[in-house]
Amino acid sequence: MDQAESSPLPGQPERPRRARSEHGRPDPASRPDPFSTEEPFGSEAPAGQLDHPVIAGYDGSPSSRHALAYAAGLSRRLTRPLLIVYVTPPAVYCEPLTGQVIGAVRDRSETERWLLTELDEVCDPAGIEVRVVTRRGSPARELAAAADETGADALVIGAPGHRWHHVAGSVPGWLARHAHCPVIVVP
Repeated sequence: MDQAESSPLPGQPERPRRARSEHGRPDPASRPDPFSTEEPFGSEAPAGQLDHPVIAGYDGSPSSRHALAYAAGLSRRLTRPLLIVYVTPPAVYCEPLTGQVIGAVRDRSETERWLLTELDEVCDPAGIEVRVVTRRGSPARELAAAADETGADALVIGAPGHRWHHVAGSVPGWLARHAHCPVIVVP
């Protein structure tokens, strides 16, 4: 490592260095297991122990269904596991128009059945190691974090369906700037 890589630019704080694997990716053993409190869907091992999965961000939209099918095909071609990440909003939020407090909690087994049924509808998952993870928070940030934590080979998401995303910003746009793996946006 040369001097330019080891010291921050003037005026920037120094970043802590992560241990790197032989392939130059962050070493998964040097990170805490983000999925340790969750039991994985569809497998015995935690999602954090996947070997460079293909991640499909899924939200139920038509474009995310296309992304799920593409991610499954990519996973099969690369012989990598498929990790389906479903991000939900925080458990309790206030509905902006009425001020009503809403608790949108979905049963984990119901979510698992729904996501695996969606996968069965878009492709044949035979021969693919599939895991499902649900997370809470910002979809863009949670997808990027899942990709970093698992050392993902690719992150596949659907294109935004609303025009206002082009003005206000979108998940694909944010991920294209911040994710540390290839981001594939499927229409």
